[in-house]
Formats: sequence, structure tokens, C-alpha cells
Amino acid sequence: MRTGLRCMTGMAVAAALLSTPAHAGRIKELASIEGVRSNQLSGFGLVVGLDGTGDSTTQMPYATQGLKNYMDQLGLPLSAAGAAQLQMKNVAAVLVTAQLPAFARPGQLIDINVSSLGNAKSLKGGTLIATPLRGADGEIYALAQGNLIVAGAGASAGGSKVQVNHLSAGRIPEGAQVERSVPTPLQDGTTISLSLDATDFQTARKVATAINRRFGNGVALAMDGRTIQVKAPTTPNERVNFIAELEELPVEETIAAAKVIINARTGSIVMNQAVTLGPCAVAHGNLSISISSTPVVSQPNAFSGGQTVVGEKTSIDIKQDTGKIVQLPASAKLTDVVKALNSLGATPQDLLAILQAIKSAGALNAELEVI
Repeated sequence: MRTGLRCMTGMAVAAALLSTPAHAGRIKELASIEGVRSNQLSGFGLVVGLDGTGDSTTQMPYATQGLKNYMDQLGLPLSAAGAAQLQMKNVAAVLVTAQLPAFARPGQLIDINVSSLGNAKSLKGGTLIATPLRGADGEIYALAQGNLIVAGAGASAGGSKVQVNHLSAGRIPEGAQVERSVPTPLQDGTTISLSLDATDFQTARKVATAINRRFGNGVALAMDGRTIQVKAPTTPNERVNFIAELEELPVEETIAAAKVIINARTGSIVMNQAVTLGPCAVAHGNLSISISSTPVVSQPNAFSGGQTVVGEKTSIDIKQDTGKIVQLPASAKLTDVVKALNSLGATPQDLLAILQAIKSAGALNAELEVI
């Protein structure tokens, strides 16, 4: 099963969460059924009814072109000259995205996200007009329309501006209606395949063992570290009942591979409870360089014909803190690893280099991953 991650961020690997006893998890929390998945939908649309906060016609021609095409479909074609005279302050070109859930049927409603494509100042109070949403195959699977919900506010006057949250993106709950379903191969063949969320041979073996213990030997077969093939009933109702019972089966605890995740941009460090530390000694010192500049004015004597010259006097100070050698004892638990690292008194950014050095020395029993 997945073990809890212990997060260490802030000041020098700050305080880590204490380890808690792991417990068995269900198959539905460790794996998913292959073929049962959602699909991404997207489409180009127009938001109308804005209070002068729409796209600029000169800088965003898509809004003008989109409105012209929409009017043509309504039987009200615009000439090129007429389209050029449109004032689009109340219209914004947007990109509409949604997720089509597995087993979705025509007539069902799904949520959609609406994001500005141009330079609209705000989508607040706008209405999305009928927008077809297409899948990766180019087919239309849903039709979106409705009033936007924008969780923000803003005001400007006299060159001053105040804004709360993001105004160029919004959401329409149940704003799209499914027009076409996606076939799901759930009922095909005599077997189904379980796909683990993470590749792990130990977990794959224990999932197969749990299924065989409940339904009989030979029902489940671990194909690799991520896939388990399961024999299933062929009738739809029996297969659904079989899957529902299968997903609730508990799986024995598994210990995840020891791993330390390092975010070099933020200085965050995350490690799981399988991380252990071998005995080692660490010395770390800080080098600081200070540069100060003081203006210096050279004033010529009276009637000398010289010019006043402004220069700078620069001083550079280099200071290196003494680094003491700290002995880190062998640590078999996450809490002991945290205490040992905190004893160094290093900042999170310094710990990035220290952890990599300890790993290179063979004293850190974990995989380092930098993101």
C-alpha cells in the first residue's frame, strides 16, 4: 500500500510529521480498471454581455472573427466592412475545457472551465454562448452554454487598480450537455486488467494474492509490476457485481521504496518513512560576500577651470563561517533522520547540497529525485 509521506519544508527541514502506523488499503485505492477513464474535451467560444471588459478589436481578431461566424450561422451575415466596425468591448474570445467522465451518456450534464484567450480585463457577469466541445478525434461530444461564475472582483480609477483573485477565468457548473458517449471496453473479453497507480512488483503480487484468496486460485495473475489480469464473469450484471466486490478487497501493507523528493526552486524536501541514514560525518560552512559602495565627490579649486567629478568608493568584505564536523549516527526511523538533519542547523537550500553529498557517500539509503 502507499505509505504516508512526511513533508519537511520551511526552516532547515522544519518539523516533520511523526510516523503513524500504516494500515491495509483497498484495491480501489491502489489500482484502476484499464479502459475505464475520462476524456479531455475543449472548444473555442465567445462570452458576451461583459460590462466593457471584453477583448480589444485591434489586438484580438479572434473575437471579431468568432462573432462574425456565429452571426453567419444565425442567418445574419456581416460584410467585411461591417465586421471591421464592430466594437467588441462586451465580447471575449475564450477556450472552454471539460472532462468527459467514463460511462457518460447523452443528456447528462458536466462542469466546464472557461478561460480568456485574449486581453479581456474580466469575464465577470458574462454568458457563454453555445460552444461545441470536441475530443482528440475531432468529434463533438458535448455542447456548452451558460452564465459564468468568476470568484473575484476588481476596480480601477485614476491610474489605481485593486483586484481580488483572477478575473479572466471562470467556471460553469453543469454547463455542458453530453451529446455523444464514448465506448468503454469494460464488457469485452473474459478478463479485465487492473493497472496499479505506481509500479511496484511487491504490490502487484499482493493484489493478485488478495484476489485469489477471495475468488479462488488462478483468477488473478500479475503480469508485471503494474498490471494484474483478472478473470471476470461475461454477463454485464455479474461483471459489475464482481468488480464492485473486487475493489473492496483489502491488501496487505507494503513498504514503498525509500525516496527523497527535492524541489530545487522552493527548497522543499519530502521523504517517506522508508528512508534510513547510515553513519557519516558532515562539515558545512557558509561563505558570504558583502559589497558596499560610497559616493565620492571631487570638487576642483575655485577659478581652476576644472569640473566636479562624482565617483564611487567600493569595499568588498568576504566572510566565511567556520564549519564544524558533525557526526550523524545511523538512523532507522524517519524521526531519527529528521533529528539528525536538523542537528546540522542548515537551511533548506543548504540541505539540498548536503543530502546529495550524503547520497554520493553511500550513507543515505534512498533514491533522490529533483523536481
